[in-house]
Amino acid sequence: MPYAYYAKLNAKDKAIYRRSDAIQALTLSGAWSLSPLVPELQNALTNEDRSATERLARDLTTGLLENLGVDPVMVKVLAVRPSEDWGELHGLYEPREGRRHARVTVWMRTAHHKRIVAFKTFLRTLLHEVCHHLDYELLELEDSFHTEGFFKRESSLFHQLADDRGGGRARASKTR
Repeated sequence: MPYAYYAKLNAKDKAIYRRSDAIQALTLSGAWSLSPLVPELQNALTNEDRSATERLARDLTTGLLENLGVDPVMVKVLAVRPSEDWGELHGLYEPREGRRHARVTVWMRTAHHKRIVAFKTFLRTLLHEVCHHLDYELLELEDSFHTEGFFKRESSLFHQLADDRGGGRARASKTR
């Protein structure tokens, strides 16, 4: 069943939405080779090391996109999420548009309390933004809608990378 905003889309966008919704998963043929980066990323985030978190998020994203044969993105990890009356921004995908690469930005800390975000939330946000890139570059969709299929694709990547099925559940230890 489509989300409520589907009814307001024009015919062209409805067709894009339906195509996106029909794609339930993306398969990484080498998830096992990327899985070791997940606990390293978790440790960097837990230890509040922004530069290591950014480097590992970039390495994981680059490996994932290479595995799928897709052009890379620039990955930025910033400190505190921006916020306004509407809430706080968890992640941002910016298409190429005049730049060499598209850009994914995620934030390490919550806006209100400035606490490190939960790792599962951080990883899912990173993968969510990467899925927008995959919609354009891999699936060749003209737009990237939040459909049930979109969220299932995000979940499929998360489980391949972070679950036992993908090569080991992430574990972190705070070294401070």
